[in-house]
Amino acid sequence: MPVTPRPGILDIRPYTPGAADAPGVANPVKLSSNENPLGCSPKAKEAFEAASKKLNLYPDGGARKLREAIAEVEGLEADRIVCGCGSDEILQLLGRAYLEPGDKVVQSEYGFLVYRLVAMTSGAHFVSAPETGCRASVDALLEAAGDDAAIVFLANPNNPTGTYLSGEEVRRLRAGLPEGCLLVVDEAYAEYVDVPDYETMLPMARERDDTIVTRTFSKIHGLAALRLGWAYADRSIIDVLNRVRGPFNVNLPAIDAGIAAIRDIEFREKSAAHNREQVAYLTQQLRGIGLEITPSVGNFVLIHFPETTGKTAADADRFLTARGLIVRPLVPYNLPNALRLTAGRADDNRKVVDALTEFMAA
Repeated sequence: MPVTPRPGILDIRPYTPGAADAPGVANPVKLSSNENPLGCSPKAKEAFEAASKKLNLYPDGGARKLREAIAEVEGLEADRIVCGCGSDEILQLLGRAYLEPGDKVVQSEYGFLVYRLVAMTSGAHFVSAPETGCRASVDALLEAAGDDAAIVFLANPNNPTGTYLSGEEVRRLRAGLPEGCLLVVDEAYAEYVDVPDYETMLPMARERDDTIVTRTFSKIHGLAALRLGWAYADRSIIDVLNRVRGPFNVNLPAIDAGIAAIRDIEFREKSAAHNREQVAYLTQQLRGIGLEITPSVGNFVLIHFPETTGKTAADADRFLTARGLIVRPLVPYNLPNALRLTAGRADDNRKVVDALTEFMAA
């Protein structure tokens, strides 16, 4: 008889990443995982290659030099930063440290799937707050949180919708949450945002002892393969996370590449500029062929398809895949008639536009 896991574990559906292969196509274009189409900083690549000569050594268990580099660039305190194997690990650590079976966890309706996994892994009760127009609602989140939420997860900007809440709205959310509720603001796409009313919540995390902000090196820094993320919070929260994380949870090449990447402002600005141009292009062109696009401040667009037979999101996905263009179906997010498209290189984006133009005209 097999060993039985804790109740609820077998109810978890493992996270499925964006596809990378198109059957029968030798070199498909992968636009399913919101990766940086420009690659990574050349300086980060050099640091990674240099680190390959030290693979016999354990990494610094506290990633001190990386935390100091992040603090230097972002204007933060290094001892209020913790690094992880991607920001996903930090989210899991928060569940391990702050959730008990039966606790309430809240997120917006189309929030990142990992938040649900954090709750289920901890045996917590998960509540999804309705969105309006694929945008989180502060009022709905507060209603869902009630007076007993343990953690509220807010992706700002949100994946997979690309929408965001203003700084004023996030502060209203924080002010309305019950005492003792941890607000987790996931800013994985923050570096791409270029709108006047968006604000990082790093200053709020500095002021409060019940708020944490997470960031990642996987998106604008282009280091997805190295699995590297960080978080900023009150020292009391950082102390807790350091107690529950593994002693060497960030590997040496990731630390060295991360230090180079965070300091390469030129590459970050180049990536953001490319993204602004390509998201605008995709939005304009796809709307022009009759598709509904949710306005996005991330490095992707959310495309809504008709319910007409032959023109659905599933039909479009098959059509694109057959041509070696891989996008992200959103059935797991309860968006069955939408696809998420990463803003890739200009020529790849044109291929998608041309293919969808043909698809819609057929």
